[in-house]
Amino acid sequence: MKKFAIKNIKLALVGAALLGFTSACDVTELVPANLIPDSEAFTTGARIESAILGVYESAQRGFYAGAVQRGYPFGAANVEQGDMRGEDMYNDQAFYEITYNNSYSPSSANNVGMWISLYRMINRLNIILENLDIAVENGVLSSEDGSAYKGEMLFLRALAHHELLIHFARPYSDNPSSPGIPYRIFGIDDVTKVPAGEAVSRGTVADDYAQLLQDLDAAEGFLPEGGPFRANKGAAIALKSRIKLHMKDWPGVLAEYNKLSSKYAVTANPATPFRGGTSSDNIFSFVNSAEANPGVNGALPSMYGNPDRGARGLVKISPIIWRSDFWSPEDTRRTLLTTSSATGIFTDKYQDATTYTDPNIILRFAEVVLNAAEANARTGKTTEAVTLLNSVRSRALPASVPAYTVEGLGDGLLDAIFNERRIEFLAEGRRWSDIHRLSGEGLMSGIPLKATSRSITKISFYQGGTIPMDHSLEYSSHLFVWPIPLDELNTNISAPIDQNPGY
Repeated sequence: MKKFAIKNIKLALVGAALLGFTSACDVTELVPANLIPDSEAFTTGARIESAILGVYESAQRGFYAGAVQRGYPFGAANVEQGDMRGEDMYNDQAFYEITYNNSYSPSSANNVGMWISLYRMINRLNIILENLDIAVENGVLSSEDGSAYKGEMLFLRALAHHELLIHFARPYSDNPSSPGIPYRIFGIDDVTKVPAGEAVSRGTVADDYAQLLQDLDAAEGFLPEGGPFRANKGAAIALKSRIKLHMKDWPGVLAEYNKLSSKYAVTANPATPFRGGTSSDNIFSFVNSAEANPGVNGALPSMYGNPDRGARGLVKISPIIWRSDFWSPEDTRRTLLTTSSATGIFTDKYQDATTYTDPNIILRFAEVVLNAAEANARTGKTTEAVTLLNSVRSRALPASVPAYTVEGLGDGLLDAIFNERRIEFLAEGRRWSDIHRLSGEGLMSGIPLKATSRSITKISFYQGGTIPMDHSLEYSSHLFVWPIPLDELNTNISAPIDQNPGY
């Protein structure tokens, strides 16, 4: 096995080794999350499939603080960090406190772990992308298989870079010319390529979003239809819907919705998408199993589950949203998707606190529907907007609770859509991306007040009385975006990138 080390976080090669394969390929091996493929990985179809699956594993389990199985970046960390930056899920312990109370720094583990694990994942898939055409030319892969693999890697590259953008850059909705993040489109598998990698600048947010769409347009053309546990054509389209929402490209959001409206459907039972992973609502998920999962310190059912049911219960639903006047007491999502204990109310979207097999659902059709509802509302198509909004909301309400109407909502249509997103995607990590884009647009002033960390100690807080509040953050604060990791700045000596202002 060939090995070398590079002290550069950006290049995603810290402590990594180039992976050599044995000659036996009867059983496809999953490439470990902290290894990257060398040229031998592309000599047979089985080895290429193994390298592809290795990228999924690097997304599912990643690499954090020198170990795998902490859920970075997409095993659970994107959900946990996305929720902890908002007000609707509540931090009950020290585990996510830095994120929850906005006290991160260029050296704090959670934000540094996201940067490192995302760029490691990106580097792995870029190496694969550079070798797929060669494998097709050499007859190792069929053209069809090569194109499908290429689509998977381009989709995952866009997904990873967008995650970086919403945490480490100001929103497109504010100023597309503001500094973005380094968008990496080639792999580094040799020390001689390090200077070229370091030369990739932050560019602008607009540059990054243009590359996101270029990757996803290509992925859509390459990918076949498929199930939710591998990148598929629907996933590329759904991710474009999300990205165009951030860009305020309302016609574009509607165009992507129209491609999917006959292929997917919001489930009648709101719990169905979380009971087995495969449903008409699930477009793309990172799968977990008893053998391969983010572990007790990273898995969603462990972190979010009720401790009365064997989970760690580090994060619970905030009494802020539980007591909100926009969430009907008769909404079945309160009963089907939550569970209570003496200390509070927990999500029940993730149930397997023993072997952690619950998938991390990244893209649901319900999101695409609400994206389209918002796009219609923004362009004056209020009837269409309300119809789509009701298709998500009303399936969780009894007939005694009337559906929304255009007249009844009046000027509150957008707020109703935003609030529905808070309810429907509760405990799915989507709150931060909405705060990010809406604050950039001026529709929010930043991070709202949250329930004070580690103060909600009993169920009575959900029933009445004063909720202790803290941890709000103005959009103008430098803390609104995470800092570029200090190690990234210190080790990139040939073409250093700028730190985010204020750090």
